[in-house]
Amino acid sequence: MKLKKFFALTLAAATLALALTACGSKAGDSADNSDANTDNQTGETVTVKLGVVGGIYDDLWASAKAALADEGIDLEIVQFSDYVTPNNALANGDIDLNAFQHRIYLQNEIDNYGYAIQNIGNTFIIPLNLYSQKVSSVDELKDGDVVAIPDDLTNGGRALKVLEAAGLIELDPNAAFNPTVDDITSYKVNITIEELKANTIPSVLPDVAAAVVNGNYALDFGLKTDEAIYKDSVLDVEEYWNLIAARTADIEDPDTAAIYEKVVEAFQSSATEDVFNNTFGGYFIAVGWNQDLINQ
Repeated sequence: MKLKKFFALTLAAATLALALTACGSKAGDSADNSDANTDNQTGETVTVKLGVVGGIYDDLWASAKAALADEGIDLEIVQFSDYVTPNNALANGDIDLNAFQHRIYLQNEIDNYGYAIQNIGNTFIIPLNLYSQKVSSVDELKDGDVVAIPDDLTNGGRALKVLEAAGLIELDPNAAFNPTVDDITSYKVNITIEELKANTIPSVLPDVAAAVVNGNYALDFGLKTDEAIYKDSVLDVEEYWNLIAARTADIEDPDTAAIYEKVVEAFQSSATEDVFNNTFGGYFIAVGWNQDLINQ
């Protein structure tokens, strides 16, 4: 089943993917840049290695990969088994681009590790919807009910904003886009918020009144958007937008930047949006495609 590929990741698969790219030219490798760009101009294929986390990205990028092949660009998807490695691999030149993270995560990585990498194109946002197996409406939640949210800072903050938008709590406006439970100023319904690992939340739905579930885990557990008792409406906060990242040094090279611009344009297409809507039932929402982040 296509959706079940989401967590079919192994380190061996990532290693194999890396090994398979060894014979290809690299658009972002400074040592190979002139050869890669010359090959592209003479009609030969140039390989761009894109790091991702999750087999689902094979489907999300399929139409872009096909379109780029017509442009003489072989987009090679490189799978990683965790969220830590892809930025390190990008910074070290093992891959040319990655597309697995949102802006908050990227900035945190840059702050912590000093990576000279940057956002070159927005991709999508994944909603965090509120699900329940016990009530059919937010209005049915009552005092004392337990509502589960992710315990990590980024998704936990988003989840609290979802609960606020649903009319369950109020947050300190000074908490900006990443609030914590300490930023709750009042409860409109005296629910008990339980912070749990994001990947465990779907399995505890029978035990809680409701839960905010990450879109990727909702997909894996077969939860549908139309089953949500409240749909995430906090989609315009740019810090939550997912992105394509590249090395800053590569973007400063006009020839390499031109290749990467083609990659961004190939993803930001109606064909990709069809995949969002038809294959994944609207769990992926296109955002920020009108922003030109390479030529800004």
